[in-house]
Amino acid sequence: VYIRKHPLEIPPPLEKDWIKDDEEDFFLQDPDRVFDALPQPVRMINKLVMLVFENAMEIIERREALQEAQKGKVQATKCFPTAEFEVSGRASCLAASGKYIFVGLSMGLAVFQVSDCKQVCAWDTAKTEICVIRASALGNEHHALLAVDELGFVWLFCFHKDSFLFIKNLNEVEDISKRSTCLEVVLSQGGDYAGVLLQGNTEAWLEVYRLPKDSWLKERENSPGAAAGLAFRDRRSSQGSTADSLLQESLLSASKTDAKMGLPVLLMKVKPPKPITGSNFKSPLEALMKVDDGSVFGLGHNHLIKDSQWELQEAIFRNTYQEYLEAEGESKDENPRHTTFHFLLPSRILQVGPEIKLQPAVPAGISVHWDGSHNLCLYLLNRPFKEKVDVDPKPEVVWPCAAPIACSAVSSCWRYLALACEDTAITIWDQQLGYPLTVTALLDEHVIRSMHFL
Repeated sequence: VYIRKHPLEIPPPLEKDWIKDDEEDFFLQDPDRVFDALPQPVRMINKLVMLVFENAMEIIERREALQEAQKGKVQATKCFPTAEFEVSGRASCLAASGKYIFVGLSMGLAVFQVSDCKQVCAWDTAKTEICVIRASALGNEHHALLAVDELGFVWLFCFHKDSFLFIKNLNEVEDISKRSTCLEVVLSQGGDYAGVLLQGNTEAWLEVYRLPKDSWLKERENSPGAAAGLAFRDRRSSQGSTADSLLQESLLSASKTDAKMGLPVLLMKVKPPKPITGSNFKSPLEALMKVDDGSVFGLGHNHLIKDSQWELQEAIFRNTYQEYLEAEGESKDENPRHTTFHFLLPSRILQVGPEIKLQPAVPAGISVHWDGSHNLCLYLLNRPFKEKVDVDPKPEVVWPCAAPIACSAVSSCWRYLALACEDTAITIWDQQLGYPLTVTALLDEHVIRSMHFL
């Protein structure tokens, strides 16, 4: 039997349970607690008011943080115009070269000085709107000018001090119904070469011209007033004639006036690459006879794959990936109508023989890639003069890419060449060293439309 040794006693309270002095004055720390709880619906209204107040404070804090972050960023400098020049009509484009600004107007061309914004001279023979202007300094205060009007005609001028000298219309034809329109025009730095992308009824092609700027400079020095009559005649053209008759009259008068001026020389006419089809060669030896020396990649036309093999491969591909083809939709192959081209200075990527003398500041080649093509084609510009134009010449260098080339760009120093493919892969080449500097790729959801060096 268990017997308790000590009697039952009330245990003494512990010190931790004692009421502290500061807890007795709790209402002094929170004055709201001295009152009883609010009754409904006043308590609900009070809660809503406090919620609105807390949300407002959060918005204020976010805006203050955003303002502080904006203060830490570099603020863009606001530029305001310091001068202006008045033009007659509507200005649609402009180009700067040296101390002059060439402006394309709704009824011709106008030239302004950069220093005082005063008009130097104007040209309005064709009475058509000038949409695109390309200008380059030739030296000795001479400038080469390419202008494209609203009808797609390309006008070549030589400007000196205060007068235009019309040289030639690069895509003129006797029958205006068979004319070709200009899609793009590029003038090389220094005015040695010009590239014009033209489009006809069924196809497009690229024409590359060599400009005889040395002969222009000599002829202008020998006859400094040759263009004065042309500049005044341009202002006296009739107002009531149509655009077609004005064009023919202006071409006729200009050709008579400037017969002594050297005309540009058409070096080559580059057409879009032909689609690869089945081989017609009967033996491998016949195919090897078409290959030059095998030192460069070709465009892939000299092969031994028959049409039956292409059809079998196409059937296997469609049978394997039929569901993906139906989801994306089939695209019809069309002839490419647009190309991107750049003039290139002498470098290691251009295979030039030792017998050809090159000048460091004069373009030695041109890079061309058509829409939807995997190949970047490089053509040499130092070609001997031929009476017959070299139509669709073979490229000296072909760079095949894993995906179709989307766009390309050349730096202002002419040293770096950037290529962007449709798979978002970007490659930057050092033309002087002849090897790629970097290769990077963007995310799959991005699409590259254009590139520019800063």
